[in-house]
Amino acid sequence: MTDTSREPIRLLVFAASLQAKSLNAKLATLAARVIEEHQGVVQLASMKDFDCPSFDADVEEANGLPDGAERFRASLESSNAFVICSPEYNASMPGVLKNVIDWVSRYRPQPFNEKHGLLMSASPSMIGGNRGLWSLRVPLEHLGARVYPDMFSLAQAHNAIGDDGRIVNQELNSRFESNIVNFMDLVEAATHYPCVKHAWVEYLGSNPDPLFDRVDSVSSN
Repeated sequence: MTDTSREPIRLLVFAASLQAKSLNAKLATLAARVIEEHQGVVQLASMKDFDCPSFDADVEEANGLPDGAERFRASLESSNAFVICSPEYNASMPGVLKNVIDWVSRYRPQPFNEKHGLLMSASPSMIGGNRGLWSLRVPLEHLGARVYPDMFSLAQAHNAIGDDGRIVNQELNSRFESNIVNFMDLVEAATHYPCVKHAWVEYLGSNPDPLFDRVDSVSSN
């Protein structure tokens, strides 16, 4: 069933892997397909679009922020939400993804703040890369992103995606699509019927000090 009355929303979708034939790239492509089928507008990107040199404050001071970080910032700011399909490396997120998050966090205003995010993973393992998603939540939520509670991890993904790009098991494919549609409903509500928030403060309970405070004003429109 396809939605016909959804208010316009735009979602950035990308796989956090530099590998061209990544299982997570396949999952990101499928997620973008489902979003478009349910009246969402998609920017489907690649991790190569956002790849950056290792974070270095001296480089930032001398040369500014790298092109990959600028492209990621622009993509976030032009979208209402983001979907990341991330592999699991050694029970955590990929270093390339953490690196670009660190670079983009240097922008003001802080572009992750108030952005809704959906995390997904695909892996040949039996747990589908889920441990990496838990680690990914930490920096994103710290930066003010509203990370959706229900994450999707596709186990044994090398056998789970068919030649048509869909998940072979129909019940599992239905859960995948429902998860995305439910997330889209939340993004639609947050975008067109927002609650009022006046500021993002990095540590709400710390003593105010202009020398160390990281506080961004938030638009309530």
